[in-house]
Amino acid sequence: MPDPIRIFDRSLLRKRRDRAADRFAAHDFLVREVAERLADRLSDVTHRFPLALDLGCHTGEIADTLGGRGGIETLVQCDLSPAMAARARANGHPTLAADEEWLPFADASFDLVISCLSLHWVNDLPGTLVQIRRVLKPDGLFLGAMLGGETLKELRQSLAEGEIAEEGGMSPRVSPFADLRDLGGLLQRAGFALPVVDCDDIDVSYGDPMRLLADLRGMGEANAVAEQRKGMTRRRTLLHGLERYITQFGDGDGRVPATFQVLTMTAWTPHSSQPQPLPPGSGQRSLVQELCQPSFD
Repeated sequence: MPDPIRIFDRSLLRKRRDRAADRFAAHDFLVREVAERLADRLSDVTHRFPLALDLGCHTGEIADTLGGRGGIETLVQCDLSPAMAARARANGHPTLAADEEWLPFADASFDLVISCLSLHWVNDLPGTLVQIRRVLKPDGLFLGAMLGGETLKELRQSLAEGEIAEEGGMSPRVSPFADLRDLGGLLQRAGFALPVVDCDDIDVSYGDPMRLLADLRGMGEANAVAEQRKGMTRRRTLLHGLERYITQFGDGDGRVPATFQVLTMTAWTPHSSQPQPLPPGSGQRSLVQELCQPSFD
């Protein structure tokens, strides 16, 4: 058996999410914004989803946001962090601690799987997508949002330049993210039908870049790359990076931007009722004929 993919230290991630759980409400603006956007998408779908799974539920933001959308009668919540799951359980929905990489659910269990800003932390995203398809019923919907490759581009560039200047090299201090161009193909490989992936940027402004770092810690989103340099960032390195952040990206008032790129995936498990592509060679007219019709005034 090949060694499992290990990009992130999932045990470290769990500990950080456990620590963040009690004060998560003070830093949950991004999760709540994306949860609202996902719930709005459910309003545009005519299907009803009686049994749904909130995969990576944090402290229950999806449950707080749904407001009856999607015809959901039972929402099962799960999160990698037992402390996060315990906080989410307060909203009255069935909740458990479970790892997105090892879903403990039977095949064809759910009508809907919805995931809000957790899947960018899984080591084997293709394998996780296969598991999500497995637990969905035929004609079930997967609706997921994760952070994309342009997330925190300003902070990443500034910290990298600061570390190079102070230490003569660069370590992976900000987590890698998925690329928009890859996700559609991954959904198809996982066996989904009708995959759609789109991208939105959420731009946040900070008067002090240290406040951004505090929000990342408060969300449990601090770096969990397995190969990161051990130990704390040197003070001079951090200050140099944040100084570059302000110099290169600050506006006239000294505020700095932070970009969060959100990739949203919509896909269905196959079903005979869905639109099907025509078999090759079944067309009655060639594309050349259609495009080369003579025109007369």
